[in-house]
Amino acid sequence: MKGRLILVPNTLDLGTLVGSLPPPDLREVLPQGVIDAAARLRYWVCENAKSTRAFLKRVDAITPLAQPLQTLEIRELQRPPKGRHAAEPADLRALLAPALDGHDIGLISEAGLPAVADPGAALVAAAHAADVSVQPLPGPTSLLLALAASGLNGQSFAFVGYVPQEAGAQAQRLKELEALSRRLGQTQLMIETPYRNGALLRALLSALAPDTWLSVSCGLTLPGGWTRSARVAQWRQRSTELPADVPAVFALLAG
Repeated sequence: MKGRLILVPNTLDLGTLVGSLPPPDLREVLPQGVIDAAARLRYWVCENAKSTRAFLKRVDAITPLAQPLQTLEIRELQRPPKGRHAAEPADLRALLAPALDGHDIGLISEAGLPAVADPGAALVAAAHAADVSVQPLPGPTSLLLALAASGLNGQSFAFVGYVPQEAGAQAQRLKELEALSRRLGQTQLMIETPYRNGALLRALLSALAPDTWLSVSCGLTLPGGWTRSARVAQWRQRSTELPADVPAVFALLAG
């Protein structure tokens, strides 16, 4: 029998832990069942082996790993070369080799749910093509947490990823998303690299109509995390600084 590809959620605190402070208890954001499942796995596919080992050390502090950390097989999912949309099928199938031999494999992202706004989706597709069962485990995802906290339309929404950085192209894209939101009544969700959070907020306030709703969620599940939803006109009346080292999710809904 083949093994399974198990999608193991991660915390949302990547890169936000400061100084010598210990990381928070995993049980604050992950169910015990997920922690136990992670502790049993020998084979892993990830974005970054170093951060995955750090995650597994946090798991081990709660539920001892079934095997010593240094004996686990942790392989990185290579990002495709520039100009290519996905890894080659042969490369992905090689990562699935343990499952084809009957062993479960854990797939983990740097933060949140694997394969959601994450290159792990290609491996999930390869697993389906190889008739390997895919089992997602419950855990935090910043996109849905932000949508739930926004008060915007949660019945119809779209995640559009990153918008262009060049000012002209960025403004045009934001206006396009606003027009689409107005036509469909659909919430548009986007993200940015944390050090450009402030620049994106300023671009949104410049490009969007005064009556458009704008919501920003910053540092969700972290101490001091917050969400603010207001019309663009209200945002413009109150100065808001966004941290340059904490992830944020931006959402708009045109009236």
